[in-house]
Amino acid sequence: MKFRPTLLLILSLCPVFPTQAADPRFAVKEDAHGFSVSVDGKPFATYWLDQCNKPCLWPVYGPTGKAMTRAFPMQEVEYEAKSQRDHYHHRGLTFGHDNVGGWDTWSEAGSYGPPPADPQKAAGRDQRLAKLGTIRHKSFSETKAENDKAVVAEVCEYVGTDGRRFLTEERRLTFRADGETRSIDFEQDLIATDGDVTFEDRKDAGLSIRVPASMAVDAKLGGAIVNSDGVADKDAWSKAAKWCDYNGPVEGEHLGIAFLNHPSSFRYPTRWHVRSYGLFAANPFASEAYDKTLPNGTTVLKSGERLKLRHRFLFHKGDAAAAQIEKAYEAYAKESH
Repeated sequence: MKFRPTLLLILSLCPVFPTQAADPRFAVKEDAHGFSVSVDGKPFATYWLDQCNKPCLWPVYGPTGKAMTRAFPMQEVEYEAKSQRDHYHHRGLTFGHDNVGGWDTWSEAGSYGPPPADPQKAAGRDQRLAKLGTIRHKSFSETKAENDKAVVAEVCEYVGTDGRRFLTEERRLTFRADGETRSIDFEQDLIATDGDVTFEDRKDAGLSIRVPASMAVDAKLGGAIVNSDGVADKDAWSKAAKWCDYNGPVEGEHLGIAFLNHPSSFRYPTRWHVRSYGLFAANPFASEAYDKTLPNGTTVLKSGERLKLRHRFLFHKGDAAAAQIEKAYEAYAKESH
């Protein structure tokens, strides 16, 4: 086919517009309360800075769009049994330690409820509240959204009720998604910026997520726990393993949360503070607190030193075997973190 000269002239005079690049799959939206992450226009996770004494991720949505975190205490919903409205401080996905530098960042004020009428009990409550520390957001050092991931880097300061900083954290969250899984890399560097810091050997410490109420083993709806050594359910509590998986029913689907510990992380393989009622935490700080035959695991971070924690949450379909968590772990372990 031949173009007529007049048509060629018209085409040559038409303006050429640059092709506009498509928006990235991921989006990060900041607001006065923190930020939210979406992928393909659908919600992934919301990060709160002002709900309690530390930042937390809630809710977190898995690959099928179902919430993969317990609603309480952010919401009280009918589909969560009242028996699951325990441990007020198990707030979504968060980090804390019940005695770091002499302060408790694991609990929060709501953990202790209203003041009791008994004077002795009220005094005990006041003493615990007086030791509550705060993990305070200082700044976001990086925020980016791309086609394959979203990244948010943050600086946090640990302070006591006296307002004095005793520890600094550099935190980096990376969000990814494909058709079968969603993942969050939670990278932490704890830095002794203000002198030596002691991390006591305590069972209540580490990075944690509270699983959906229906997924909990104790709900007796089909929930299950298994670690990389095949240890299951209640027996997985306190055991050291390179990964642990919690899976079960969520709104008519069988879904799971694999929690991976990178070989570069402090005291790898970590011990798992994983409970049949729904708490799921990686705690490398405790040894004697879990097993009296082990040496005390109290750690002193000297002034200027760093303590590195590296974990990945993998939200998946099916159980650990169906989701090939061991294979996913092997790939994660080869990455540089």
